[in-house]
Amino acid sequence: MANPVSLLAPALIPSWNFFDVIAASPRVEYALAEARDAVLDAWIEFRPRPQRLSPAAMLARLFWNPRWNESLFLVSCAERLVEEPTAHGEDEIFRRIAADLASRPDAAPWLSFRLLFLDPAGGREVLYQAAPRLRSDIDVG
Repeated sequence: MANPVSLLAPALIPSWNFFDVIAASPRVEYALAEARDAVLDAWIEFRPRPQRLSPAAMLARLFWNPRWNESLFLVSCAERLVEEPTAHGEDEIFRRIAADLASRPDAAPWLSFRLLFLDPAGGREVLYQAAPRLRSDIDVG
């Protein structure tokens, strides 16, 4: 039998090669418009990260943070959408944005989103932009 320490070491000591590659980080931005063919130039970051958190808030987030878990899911959807665009991935992102905007019934009826990738050097690149959809047509349930 192999040395038990050599079998346990990878589980106990984190690997520096956990990620295959460090790639650009996706950000989901959305824009609202009055018409389907309107020029979309007022992009808003969806669920931006807080600038500052108190130690108590950080501790609480260790145990309960469903909104951040959903945001991580959106990052995963964004990465997959760029690699292999599917209607399901696009629907998931539209659904989350529309659900957050449901409390703003007076907002413009057309919704679009784009995936903006930020690289470690500070570069910004839009790799995906969804066609606008009517907010009322998006199932948020």
